[in-house]
Amino acid sequence: MTRILLVEDDRLIAENLCAFLRQEGFETAAAATAAEALALPGPWDLALLDVALPDGSGLDVCRALRRGGDVPVIFLTASGDEASVLRGFDAGADDYVPKPFRPRELASRIRSVLRRAGRGGTLTCGPLTADAVRGEILLRGRPLALSALEYRLLLLFLQNRGAVLSRTRLLEEIWDSGGDFVNDNTLTVYIKRLREKIEDDPQRPALLQTVRGLGYRLEDAP
Repeated sequence: MTRILLVEDDRLIAENLCAFLRQEGFETAAAATAAEALALPGPWDLALLDVALPDGSGLDVCRALRRGGDVPVIFLTASGDEASVLRGFDAGADDYVPKPFRPRELASRIRSVLRRAGRGGTLTCGPLTADAVRGEILLRGRPLALSALEYRLLLLFLQNRGAVLSRTRLLEEIWDSGGDFVNDNTLTVYIKRLREKIEDDPQRPALLQTVRGLGYRLEDAP
């Protein structure tokens, strides 16, 4: 899986962005300071760095990461002036996103930088493969036609393959994350739709299984 380091001193922004990026298929770790960031174990496929940090600058973190390897870097900052942009690129940034930004636009920029860098991770379960960089899920090598909510739901199962996910957990994870209204009945409909798209026999699901009284589990077909 693609590993992203997020360095952001605003805890609320960090928490919300981490949750969003995980829904998009990126394994994300957050740090609030430069010292915390450099103490976290890598390697990283990409770093999202705020420029202004309590103990220094994201520019210093960028330079330190680049000394340890060729890590793609995107700067997040409230500073939109030309000098800040140039300092970021001089430090080795691959892209620069001023705040406030739209999360989906950021995800698109992340995928673009990862493609240029030739990086990215995949998740697999039986005939299913999720490519977080391309933002698609394949069934036996062919892209599935999925709505945004179907994609997030199936990606959540892939991220937790083999584990039982309760209906409550599923609703909490996908609730209104993309402007979609999701309730218990809607979830049932989406589970049915996913089975119709990934199962050889949707009436006897081998991949997306019901664990009676507990929830659902995605696992390799026997």
